[in-house]
Formats: sequence, structure tokens, C-alpha cells
Amino acid sequence: MRHERPRIGSPTTSRELSAHFKKPAVQGSSSDGPSDGQISAVAAKVDPALVDIDTVLGAQNGEAAGTGIVVASDGVVLTNNHVVAGATSITVTDIGNHQSYRAAVIGYDRSGDIAMLRLSGASGLTTATLSSASVKAGQQVIAIGNAGGTGGTPSAVGGVITALNQSITAEDEASGSSEKLTGLIQVDADIQAGDSGGPLLTTSGEVIGVDTAASSGFQYQASGGQGFAIPIAAATTIADQIRAGKASSVIHIGATAYLGIETAGSNNRGFAGSSGPVVLGVVEGSPAESAGLTRGDVITSVAGATIGDATALTSVLDRYHPGDKVKIAWTDLDGRSHSASTKLATGPVG
Repeated sequence: MRHERPRIGSPTTSRELSAHFKKPAVQGSSSDGPSDGQISAVAAKVDPALVDIDTVLGAQNGEAAGTGIVVASDGVVLTNNHVVAGATSITVTDIGNHQSYRAAVIGYDRSGDIAMLRLSGASGLTTATLSSASVKAGQQVIAIGNAGGTGGTPSAVGGVITALNQSITAEDEASGSSEKLTGLIQVDADIQAGDSGGPLLTTSGEVIGVDTAASSGFQYQASGGQGFAIPIAAATTIADQIRAGKASSVIHIGATAYLGIETAGSNNRGFAGSSGPVVLGVVEGSPAESAGLTRGDVITSVAGATIGDATALTSVLDRYHPGDKVKIAWTDLDGRSHSASTKLATGPVG
């Protein structure tokens, strides 16, 4: 699968990439998948319970688009975390009533790639029907979403489940962090960029999974031409915890804390304590700049927790909120150790 986030530093957005074509509402099916008539019927039934998600990636000077599933009529939406990760602004258009809303993130689970949004001022929205039935290989499925990030009527495509309980590794170029997603449904449906966060459905129109996809900025280490979805039972378990406000080691509730750096993986230049994520850039006026971090520094600890790589840095920062004060330790290019305390700011989502 591919998804909608542009490559870091690229001025090209998913909508610009898709401007040369407009996919039909029904894209067709694999040879063993449901008929075009079945796909059209399910799309007509489910479309009103979906939303198009458009984000501004402020730190990356780009835009992105994805899909969401309405799970509560007062404007609660289920989607992938990577659809809104890095967003400084989120606008959601409800397919059912064609109205656009500002959206805020209730919370997210980066490791499970699930986020919950609340639409400002929404009411009376059509909600999706979530399935409690088990799924099996060979089962016909339909995927619907904002293919290509073009907006408007969602595209729908059919296929079959090819495998269950699959694992893939996802790496985010924005932060250098990576996550392993497990227990996924694998399908042969031709899911396109922008479908992330949309539903994987039975032929009766019940949601059995949340489509999750890769892009140039958010890469999955998986073979080409394969689609993956998070089982709806796993997604709703996370969603229920988020809606209940139950933070955990993996679930973040509320606004995201912001340090203001760009990092890349890990590094060891041969001097003691040099292992850790390398600072590639520092945002002007950010907590990182206030602390004294500069390009080339290697972060070694945050709030007393050893930071071995970018994934560890992201995980530790997820425990905090804007306004929290943390102590950061780092090593500079000359091998000298430094530390300083700084107050975290409000930053992009996830």
C-alpha cells in the first residue's frame, strides 16, 4: 500500500500528484473479488459514514490527505495515526452531508497506527457499522477511501483476504522513528494513496478493518502490490481507550508535546556516549533552541531516560504534554556533554 504523506522537504503534495487523473468511484475487483455491482452497492451504503481528511504539515511545508470512519454521530472519527501525524491543521469533509469541519485529535496510538478525531460543531452524522464477526483468508472484501487524495466521492475497490496476522515495519522519514505493526489483514485489493484510514468492508458493508498504507514519507517494509488493514477489533480497543481518556505507555491523550528538532536514526562517531539520534535541524524559537541544541548534536537522554535512537526519543516525548518541563542531555560534535531543562511546546500531531 501507498499513502498520502509527501516526502519531507518536497513541495509536491498528494493532491498535486493526483491532479492528472480522477479515479472512477468503482475501480473494479481482483479476479476472485466481489463484482462491480456488489462494490457499487456497498459504496452507496457506506460512503455517507466516511470523511475526507486534509492536513497541513506545518513543520514540513506540505499538505496531505486521507480517509476517516465516523464512529459517533457527534463527530468522532477513527483513522490512522499516520494520516494526521505532523499536522498543524486538520480539515475534515463529511461525505454524508458534504460539510467541512475543523478537527482536533482526541488521542493516538503511534505503535498501533490509530488516531481518534473530534469534529468541531458536528452533529447528526451517519455512522459506520462495525463488524464483530471473524474473518478468514479467501473472504471477499471491499476497500473504500479518498484514493489519490482527490476528495469528493470516495473510490471503492474489491479483492480478497490473502493472509491474516501479518507483520510489517513502518518508518517515518519525518522523525526517523519506526514501528512494527502486527496482526494485520493482508488483501489483494488495489488500494491507492489517500485510502489510509478508510474501511475494509465485508460484501454486506460492515467494517472489518482500517486500511493502512505507505508513502514516500512513511515507508512500509513489505512486498509491492499488497494491501494491509488493522483488524477492527484491535482498532476499536485502542479507540475505546482513547475516548475514555486512558493514557498508557503507547496511548497519548490530548495535545502533542513539541521539542522542535529534526532527527535521523542513530549515530556513533566513536566517542563515549555518542550513540543516539542526530539533530539535523532545530526550529527557530523552539524549546530545543532554548535548551541550546544545534545541528550535529547527538541526544543521549530525555527526562532521565536513555535515548538510543529516534524511535526511543519519540516514545519518551509521547509521555509528556505541552508545558511539561524536561531535562535533555546531549553530546556535541567535539564530544563534549551538555544538559539543560526546557519547557515543551505545543506541536504537530503525533
